[in-house]
Amino acid sequence: MKPRTNLLTTALLLTVLSTPLLAQEPAAIPSIRVDVARVNVGVIVTDPNGKFVEGLQRNNFEIQDNGTQQPITDFASIEEPAQVLLLIEAGPAVYLLQDSHLFAADALLNGLSPGDRIAFVRYANAPAAILDFTADKRAAQATLDGISFNLGFGDLNLASSLDTVLGWLAKVPGKKTIVLISTGVDTSPQQGIAALQSTLRTSDVRILCISMSGPLRNGKAGSKRAIEQTQQDFEAADANLRDLAAATGGRAYFPGNAKAFQDAYRQIAELVRHEYSLAFAPPSSDGAIHSINVRINPTEAAPTPNATRYRIDYRRAYQAPAPPKDESR
Repeated sequence: MKPRTNLLTTALLLTVLSTPLLAQEPAAIPSIRVDVARVNVGVIVTDPNGKFVEGLQRNNFEIQDNGTQQPITDFASIEEPAQVLLLIEAGPAVYLLQDSHLFAADALLNGLSPGDRIAFVRYANAPAAILDFTADKRAAQATLDGISFNLGFGDLNLASSLDTVLGWLAKVPGKKTIVLISTGVDTSPQQGIAALQSTLRTSDVRILCISMSGPLRNGKAGSKRAIEQTQQDFEAADANLRDLAAATGGRAYFPGNAKAFQDAYRQIAELVRHEYSLAFAPPSSDGAIHSINVRINPTEAAPTPNATRYRIDYRRAYQAPAPPKDESR
């Protein structure tokens, strides 16, 4: 995560940020407790041509914890419904670009499977739910069409907001994805950034980022120093989004025009629809960070001869449960 930046003042030439979209309390996030200790790993498999690999089964995968193979205790194929949460920055960039870019998200809605559920949350200084999870794509589209942004004052606490949303999703079972629509600008306090970094170690949610800053990069107003500073701010924000995506086995997109936004949303819908879900029981309770490695089992039948050349996207680490307390002390 990156520190505070002045991108908003240098690139957007605005000194105000957006107020909450709706004057309502965050909608309740479905809460289903999962008591069995397990590590969930979402996996996306593509071939050398970038085509999604379908038809894989549990025995096609191997999963390792710190280099030691673990039994796969749970497996969900790509046909299993997914939960997709759009986390939308309520700042000047989205305000300026909403008509031509944000609402291109209908390409995402149209590309999801009928059983996939979608939710909307906006954030500025804190997250607020706009729509709870629903499989009703018409209701989702109506909500998206009805969003309005009014400029006001506030912050863009990306890390703090994302950490809160990940907490909401921790109790939601199944395949989970956050689509973060953001400039990457973060005004979170340092403790909020540290909290998110800790949460990402244990989260089973994939984060896919869409940068909103691409169409804003053509401006050449101001002094040479100001232009250089703006470019540095854009680069820092981009790195922020890339880091978030990489930490969860996700991807980051940087579209520069309306067509590119449509293409990004379509690709994300494809990713969501082609995610396998694996799980294994943590072999130890040492509270340490463990590495995860997933590969296609070469001893099992694979759909094509190119199985060893597949690209596999997944989270790379998790934090094991803490050791049990010694009650005798």
